[in-house]
Amino acid sequence: MEGPEATEATDSPKSKVRLVASTGDITRRQQNSPNGQPPRKKGQLHGYFESAQWTADGTTVLTNSSNNEINGYILPSDLLDPESSPHALNPQVTIPLSERTNVLCPAPYYQLSEAYTNQILISSRDLPIQLYYLYPPPSVSSQDGSATKPKHQPASSYPFMKAHSETFLSATAMLWPAPGTHFVAATKNMLAKFDVSRTGEEPLLRIKTIPSERHLSKGGGVGMRGTISTLASHPSSSSDGSSSTGLGLVAAGTWTRWVGMYDFAQAGDCVAAWGIESAAQKTAGRSPGGVGIGGNGVTQTVWSPCGRYLLVSERKSRGVLVYDVRVTGELLGWLEDRDALDSNQRISCDVFPTGDDGGGGFEVWSGTADGTVKVWENVGMREGPHVPAWDWLGHESTVGSTCLHPAGSVIATCSGAWDFAAQDKDAGSDDDVTGNAENQEEAKRRLPTWMKRSNKESSLKLWCLDSTSGDEEEE
Repeated sequence: MEGPEATEATDSPKSKVRLVASTGDITRRQQNSPNGQPPRKKGQLHGYFESAQWTADGTTVLTNSSNNEINGYILPSDLLDPESSPHALNPQVTIPLSERTNVLCPAPYYQLSEAYTNQILISSRDLPIQLYYLYPPPSVSSQDGSATKPKHQPASSYPFMKAHSETFLSATAMLWPAPGTHFVAATKNMLAKFDVSRTGEEPLLRIKTIPSERHLSKGGGVGMRGTISTLASHPSSSSDGSSSTGLGLVAAGTWTRWVGMYDFAQAGDCVAAWGIESAAQKTAGRSPGGVGIGGNGVTQTVWSPCGRYLLVSERKSRGVLVYDVRVTGELLGWLEDRDALDSNQRISCDVFPTGDDGGGGFEVWSGTADGTVKVWENVGMREGPHVPAWDWLGHESTVGSTCLHPAGSVIATCSGAWDFAAQDKDAGSDDDVTGNAENQEEAKRRLPTWMKRSNKESSLKLWCLDSTSGDEEEE
């Protein structure tokens, strides 16, 4: 395995972060991986990290890869020790999936020391929603009584089907808040509430976001039409005890550029719904240089830690919209310079409170398409455009996820993307290529564009806030 690579953040004395662990570029590994995968040949396409998130106890980072794998990375006990950093990260668990999944929800009661809490929810095409244990007990052979290698199989399943048919619906977004007794799944024009303890049963509640799907005129102008791509629970839903299920006000976003709020404490009533296209166009007139942030479909909705503001992030966008929910549908401001205008990938951001009382706004951490991670400070304290306070170059490709540890001192970032620009640069360079080079070039030119692709850098990295850098700047 390749060792962690040095970045500008580790070499710059002005950087506020320090690299403490990394997988290295997983697309360049040629040897057998720790999870028993076969060796990778030169020129072969490999999977890359699409998303990363922390478990509830902050001990494990879960990643979703483009090659249909779920990986779990447990943090080293001496992660923050400067003498042993940067650590080399290897997955302690790998779950291969038969179908692709875009949603991964770890249990809100996850505790690494309690194996029965190490649960995740996954939804794949043409399958029910499934619950897996990250560390299943080893199966016992019936012949000699010896234990065999544990196999990951669904422990529970929750059918999500179309009414009056036997067609499975794929959940395009899921939400599993504390205390973990219920979860919400979303698909096109519908939200559904499930009880975790009722395995094999249909949803307890179905909420249609439009009155009817049979005719365009019946849903026109009412609710929001389109595939729901993201869900976010209001931070006070479970903290103040207003809902025993942890489900209160939920913000949903769609690929059709709509945002809706649904109150699950009141049987899922729609509180508000509005389109964001006009708001994104307004940013062009007030942004530096007259260039708006753009956008082509909501990829993430995020509540501020205080619950007063809602952040809306889109694909093919160079910013994040900030709404004050006390004035529904009214744009407060937007975050500038989150460069992703040419990327269809999901770029997830994270928030963290600036102070204990939340009076000083909050921070927003997000990656970009060029591998830079940027931080906006005191968000919510001003109107209009908001530029980043500082940044660092963490990767060489699109940063799909930037997520903060619950304690706020460690940041996890993952990167990866396909490269279509350099699709023919390595043509005929492989050692195992035989035959006429001209014929091979002609065959490659005839391939569809999506097949003529190559890997960009893909890695998972952990960073910690470097307290020494601030002292040096003050001196």
